[in-house]
Amino acid sequence: MGNTDQFDRIAERYDTPERIHVAKVSADAIRKYLVDAKTKHAIDFGCGTGLVGLDLATEFASVLFLDTSPNMIEQIKQKIADLSISNADTLCFDFEKESLPELHVDYIFMVQVLLHIPDIQPVLTRLFDVLKEGGHLLIVDFDKNDNIASDLVHNGFHQLELAGTLQEIGYQDIRSEVFYSADNLFMGQEASMFILDCRK
Repeated sequence: MGNTDQFDRIAERYDTPERIHVAKVSADAIRKYLVDAKTKHAIDFGCGTGLVGLDLATEFASVLFLDTSPNMIEQIKQKIADLSISNADTLCFDFEKESLPELHVDYIFMVQVLLHIPDIQPVLTRLFDVLKEGGHLLIVDFDKNDNIASDLVHNGFHQLELAGTLQEIGYQDIRSEVFYSADNLFMGQEASMFILDCRK
């Protein structure tokens, strides 16, 4: 996934108070969209140090923490061990490069991950293949922000345009809403975050 090298370098100091706070409000936003999840299996896609997935782990039968950064995966492995979490596993894998045809889950959630993926459609298509019929993809990311220019990340997304891309892939029942905004939230700029829910 995009920017893996940068995330490898900051893994040990990633959990700042600001990131912990945003992860908490993101997990709370995702929780509102879960239905009968106690028997369901989930992937925290682009999990980083697991801040969101750990908050949601008790909501699911199991959570697979997946990231392209080996150092991030080491951080989440340590947390799982320290907290004695029994329904979690980890996987270091890059969906930008290949698929995992044997993997099938009910929920995939991804928080501030899509903006790091240069070409989003192939990844969203591979995630579609991983979802079971009726399964949900939950995307949390930034609204489009024209004040941000970066060679490393997208400057957010238009919710309707993203919904159109998802619909082309085959996702349905697409709905989204803004759930959080703050100053200095996205590369030093005031920004808003949305949650988008869609179903296979």
